[in-house]
Amino acid sequence: MNFGKTGKEAWNMTRTLIIIIAILSLNFNSQVKACSVIYYLDSISGKIYVANHEDFWYETKAYIQINPRTKNKLARLWYGWDDFAQGGINEAGLFFDGAVTPEDNIPSGYHKPKGNLGDDILATCKSVDQAIELLENKKVALSNAHIMFGDSLGNAAIIEWINGEKQIIHIKGNTLIMTNFLLSDTSKGNYPCYRYNSIAERTSQLRDQNEPVTLLQVGNLLGGAAQPPRLNSENRTGGTLYSSFINISDMEFFLVYKLDNTRLSKLDLIKEFESNKKKRIELENL
Repeated sequence: MNFGKTGKEAWNMTRTLIIIIAILSLNFNSQVKACSVIYYLDSISGKIYVANHEDFWYETKAYIQINPRTKNKLARLWYGWDDFAQGGINEAGLFFDGAVTPEDNIPSGYHKPKGNLGDDILATCKSVDQAIELLENKKVALSNAHIMFGDSLGNAAIIEWINGEKQIIHIKGNTLIMTNFLLSDTSKGNYPCYRYNSIAERTSQLRDQNEPVTLLQVGNLLGGAAQPPRLNSENRTGGTLYSSFINISDMEFFLVYKLDNTRLSKLDLIKEFESNKKKRIELENL
C-alpha cells in the first residue's frame, strides 16, 4: 500500500517506536486487563494523534473489523474480539476507546450496553458531543469502565459513572490521558497508576520542545506503559495484546500485535473507507 512520502516515513517511525516500547516496558510489572490511551492535539501543526495499548490475555482472538459506508451508517474501523469493539475510528474522524475501572454504581434508569456499542457509536456519530448524546439517549452506562472519545475538531472527553452519577472529563490544553482508575474519584482504586504517571511525565517533556510533533513521538509517550508478556500461576499469558497508533488528521492507522514489530498492520483509512466491502483482519495472522 502506498501512503506517499509522509506515510512511508510514519510507517518507518512506527517500526522504530515498537522496538523502543518493547525495551522500555521491561522495567515494569504486568497487569492484565489494563489499557493506556492518549489523545494528543499538536498545538503547532494542528495534527491530532491517538495511541493505545490494549493489555489482555494472549490467547484472545483479536481482530480488526472494517465496515463500509451505507445509506444511514458511516464507514468505520474497530478492533476487539467476540463481536465487540474495544476501540476504533470512523470516516468522520471520531475515535473511541474504553478502559476497565473499579466497579461502581450507574445512575438509576440506566443500563449496561447491549450488542456492539462501539460499532453503533462509530456508525452514527461524527463528534464527541454526538457520541455522548447517543449514550444519554440510550440510557447506557458502564459500571466497570470508562470511555474516551476524541474527534477531528480537537475535542476529546472521558465519560465515567460514579456513585450513580455521570461524570465527564473534558480535555484541558492539548492532551487527554486515560488508564484504569476513575479520574473523577481516585479513591475508588487502581490509583496511583505508574502507566498514567509515565505518560503524563513524557507528555510534559514533549510540550517543552516547542516543535511540531509526529506520530512517533506521541506513540513513544506510551513507551513506559507497555507490558511484556508474563505467565501467571494458571499458565495463562497476559500483557500488551496490541498497540494502535492513529493519525486522525491524515487518516493513517497502524497496529502492532503483541509488541512484535514484525507483526504489523498499516492502513490508509481514506482508501479503506471508500471500499464497499466488509473486511476483517485476524491479528493472529499478522
